[in-house]
Amino acid sequence: MTTIQANGNDVTIIFDGRLDTATSTEASAKINAFLSTLNAQPSTVSLTCDASRLDYISSSGLRILLTLAKRIEDFRVIDVQPQVYEVLQTTGFTKIMTIERAMRRLTIEGCKLIGVGSVGKVYRLDGDTIIKVFREGTTMDEVRREITLSKEAFVLGMPTAISFDVVRVAPFSGTPTECYGLIYELLDATTLSTYVKQHPNQLDECARRYADLFLGLHQIEVPEGGTVPSAMEHVHQQIEHIRRYFPEESINMMLGIVNSIPKANRLLHLDLQTKNAMMQDDGLMLIDMGEISYGHPLLDLGHAYSAMVSLIGDYEKIIGMPRELGLQLWNRAMDYYFEGLPADVVAERKRQIEVVSCVRNFSWLSLSDSFPEPVIQECKSLFDVRIAKRYDDIMDVCKTFENWTL
Repeated sequence: MTTIQANGNDVTIIFDGRLDTATSTEASAKINAFLSTLNAQPSTVSLTCDASRLDYISSSGLRILLTLAKRIEDFRVIDVQPQVYEVLQTTGFTKIMTIERAMRRLTIEGCKLIGVGSVGKVYRLDGDTIIKVFREGTTMDEVRREITLSKEAFVLGMPTAISFDVVRVAPFSGTPTECYGLIYELLDATTLSTYVKQHPNQLDECARRYADLFLGLHQIEVPEGGTVPSAMEHVHQQIEHIRRYFPEESINMMLGIVNSIPKANRLLHLDLQTKNAMMQDDGLMLIDMGEISYGHPLLDLGHAYSAMVSLIGDYEKIIGMPRELGLQLWNRAMDYYFEGLPADVVAERKRQIEVVSCVRNFSWLSLSDSFPEPVIQECKSLFDVRIAKRYDDIMDVCKTFENWTL
């Protein structure tokens, strides 16, 4: 049986059962009749074939897929079961069109929560693997984007774990709907937050490694023409997204700060708080790669300051250690990051980081459309204190951004 669903020019064809000689003629006629009714050019149509319930495909069915792939540029086949995928792979179809295997389904009930990021939570599946469970509403395109950015960052030299499987996570406590998950291999890894909390006597050593992690990233120059996006464009998009919460004047204040940041091409994480750094074999490895981008290190450090120092919300729940301990770690790490620079330069750069953090204090609301109303109201009430009432002083600091040369 063949079912066709359409939302404007986004068309989904669902194949159910067998696509063989007996069923292909009817299916082809139905598809062609529907496509002929679309008042659109083929280049504007997005066509997805859902093969999650397709048990068998013959040469007649393969001809349908080939015809559609030639006719529609934006064409893909998704949720392909193993027995059908084997046919598509053997015949070479996987090399000439986008075909995605059906994803495994997992449950994380009983798994230990080890990290909370901007777009999801990280759980330990077993001794060898962890899983990042994306927040409800995350699309497959967003998951693919994180996979692509992770691989690109890894090639450039960022110490990051690479995912080896995309899965669907069954509904669990606190998340009533199915979510996407990315599985990573991380042997005996723990978050930097947990490690510091468990070994406070090693805070100085951890601060040195945390600073070295930032320094290592910020020494990497991102070449033009790659897939890593611009941090400035990313932050502009976030600010535009929160217009629903703030008046035009407030939006312009945030844009004024961001637009003062010099252009640069250094690799940035943009959410490098200590729950996104994993201790493994005495080294640090990054997770939660959804905001990887290039730009000036000032943006990266400002975003991290927003989490590690001026966080809005339950600090210990989000960061994973008491605020006092987190502040000690941050301050020590920044001393190491700027080690060797004159005291007046270090003081100026720390002021610059604090100013940039003021934007992230509020732009992070763009990461989800389902934050509780009290959180939104707290952010709105703090805007006057953190930006509006000191905007003249903030802009004076912004004038010094150009002093931070790379």
